[in-house]
Amino acid sequence: MKLIEKTMNNFIKEEEKEDGSCIFQTIEVAKVDHRSNVSPPPSAGTTTPLLEVSTGDELSLLPPLNFAMVDNGIFRSGFPDSTNFSFLRTLGLRSIISLCPEAYPENNMQFLKCNGIKLFQFGIKGSKCLPGLENEVWLHLRKHQKEGSYTNGNSKTTEPFVNISDYKIREALKVLLDEKNHPLLIHCNRGKHRTGCLVGCMRKLQKWCLTSIFDEYKRFAAAKARVSDQKFMELFDVSSFKNTPMSFSCSSI
Repeated sequence: MKLIEKTMNNFIKEEEKEDGSCIFQTIEVAKVDHRSNVSPPPSAGTTTPLLEVSTGDELSLLPPLNFAMVDNGIFRSGFPDSTNFSFLRTLGLRSIISLCPEAYPENNMQFLKCNGIKLFQFGIKGSKCLPGLENEVWLHLRKHQKEGSYTNGNSKTTEPFVNISDYKIREALKVLLDEKNHPLLIHCNRGKHRTGCLVGCMRKLQKWCLTSIFDEYKRFAAAKARVSDQKFMELFDVSSFKNTPMSFSCSSI
């Protein structure tokens, strides 16, 4: 772990593997005491209106693309932008897990700073399978799994058209399972594939059957559902999390 930048209210930490490749970076931002903005109670005899009409951002409660609740204190979506900030503020977020490798936008960073939200960034590159090659990807994985040359998480076998990182998903799951980070939002670009894989692996910890995991994945991915993503979730080994504290129901392994 090395400290790569420090400012008055902003610390960015980047964790590296032994080979020097980046695993993820954590960005801590200043917390804001919202109590200072609380209005004093009305004096006796003052009439309080039943509905206070507001203008501007206070009425713009627009959720991000593909927004949904995953579990208590856990939400998912596509990449949020400034039109979604008022809505996100209502969630009282403590943390955001971003699965995109690109630098976080300045507007978003300012929003995190103003609301005391910590960013966990696990850069997983988006991937697109060429038409008609999804089944070939799965046949490739099955072939190496049977031969013993494919081990999910530590494989040296090149996975064509599959860029989901088993190690980064595991690291993201550790953040996701830690209640100190809740309420928490998971997002990638469109809230479909990378986010769907992380949520699907969490569902395995909750003892969901594969049919239910895939049904949830397809509800968000729709026509863009990928066989390779579903096979990644199927092969994902959750045994290493058996001693990890979890607040979810049906979480015993």
